[in-house]
Amino acid sequence: MRRKILVVEDDADQLEVIRLVLEKAGFAIGTAANGSDALVKTRSILPDLVVLDLMLPGLNGFDICEILRKNPATASVPVIMLTGLCSQFGRLAGLESGASEFLTKPFNPKELVSKVDKLLRARGSSKAKARNKSEPELKGSCPSLAGQPG
Repeated sequence: MRRKILVVEDDADQLEVIRLVLEKAGFAIGTAANGSDALVKTRSILPDLVVLDLMLPGLNGFDICEILRKNPATASVPVIMLTGLCSQFGRLAGLESGASEFLTKPFNPKELVSKVDKLLRARGSSKAKARNKSEPELKGSCPSLAGQPG
């Protein structure tokens, strides 16, 4: 099954470029052009990852990211903040609001796909660990063999 990515970008040309890059990499893409639409679509499609512009009409990327982190259904969804702001303050504020990664525009398409892949792999292994933790742990009664002759 293809992984679902929600791309939130108010510039139609940028949105199309990001959508095409990620579709070509094999992802299923949903789009939103503003903050409120992003929140509605995030709740309805539960994407595996969100690519989020910072400067949006209405709610900005910081606000959206904070809202996603507070909702248990979306708290663990990775967010790549993609913005034209390249200041250290913007990067720090994005990470503090809950962004998983920060990428500045203009972006390198290969770098975007690489970050998406990395975050989805990490999320997949986190889900596997969570499933394993929910399974009963089998504890043996054998004492540790560390330091014992073999």
